[in-house]
Amino acid sequence: MQISFTRSLLLLLLTLTIPARADGPFPPHKVVANVYYVGSNDLAIYLVTTPKGHMLINTGFAETVPLIRASVQALGFKMSDIKIILASHAHSDHVAGHARARELTGAKVYVMTGDEKVISQGGKGQYLYTDSRWTPCPVDKILKDGQKVKLGGTTLIARRTPGHTRGCTTWVTTVKDKGTSRQVVVVGSPNVNPGFQLVKNTSYPEIAGDFATTFRILKSLKCDYFLGAHGNYYGMHAKYEQFKKGAKTSPFIDPAGYRNYIELKEKAYIEKLAAQKKAAR
Repeated sequence: MQISFTRSLLLLLLTLTIPARADGPFPPHKVVANVYYVGSNDLAIYLVTTPKGHMLINTGFAETVPLIRASVQALGFKMSDIKIILASHAHSDHVAGHARARELTGAKVYVMTGDEKVISQGGKGQYLYTDSRWTPCPVDKILKDGQKVKLGGTTLIARRTPGHTRGCTTWVTTVKDKGTSRQVVVVGSPNVNPGFQLVKNTSYPEIAGDFATTFRILKSLKCDYFLGAHGNYYGMHAKYEQFKKGAKTSPFIDPAGYRNYIELKEKAYIEKLAAQKKAAR
């Protein structure tokens, strides 16, 4: 009885208010099958549960980890059952909490090639954000494009979608949704951030080509459940409100929204590349 009451109280507290802060709490919720949202108001973090332990995609900031723990517990799971920690990309708002989460859970940390040194060196070596630092986190396995991460009957496929960072990763998995196979896509990031230099970039010479590769891969993916490294990629807040009201069809099923989002970001990339090429003449 006490465990049930505590879990209900945690869920209530996390649901009462949604602060404007990106790293403030957001109600944890089931997206589909064994995929759950345990992130903050905008820093998306996903728990993928299995009978043999769980996988965590992203950890946010170090300060985000207690929020993750509260969300995991509110959903009826244990932090100590997390066996693998993964990432969308090596920027502080997604991986600065890795070391704390690893210490708390004892989980192994898997990172896509290109981002492993940035994470293991606590931010050192990343493009553009040279002053951003966090607690270094040991990397237990370096992943390659297309590599499968398996645990307890669940398989996550790591797609290297570089540009935003060298090892930016889009995660893909297939789940059973009321007897139907559905593909879940967690987009790493296709964003060309302010200050990103696509032309004559001596720090990251291959950045323009990497972004082109990313858009080719993202456009090739079949997507049913559209998720991403930030809630605003896929309109999380509006969709969660529909979810709360008991929509007959899950609002997180959004293949058209996925295609439109990728097209919008590719258009922004092409325009920025053209403008920078023109300016460099």
